[in-house]
Amino acid sequence: MAEALGMLECRSFPAMVEAADAMVKAAKVELVSYEKTGGGYVTAVIRGDVAAVKAACDAGHAGASKVGEIVAMHIIARPHSNVDAVIPLGRGADYEEAEPTKTGKK
Repeated sequence: MAEALGMLECRSFPAMVEAADAMVKAAKVELVSYEKTGGGYVTAVIRGDVAAVKAACDAGHAGASKVGEIVAMHIIARPHSNVDAVIPLGRGADYEEAEPTKTGKK
């Protein structure tokens, strides 16, 4: 099953760093990348289970709000495998193959 995808966009690099730190401290999520989109906008991208990503994004939003401006926050519970294959958001097409099956075997 695909992991949830969380994105938090801020209008300054320090705000994004504060958000990323708060997110990984708040829940069991993995910070998989960040994107500089220009004009001072930076997006942190996290992966994990849906509840953890939601909690982490909420914590990141609170942390980044103290430092800078939050532009957007979005969570996708189960991104389609084609999204992961085409857009580099921390998980590629190889990830599903490496994931253990329900029986615990690869």
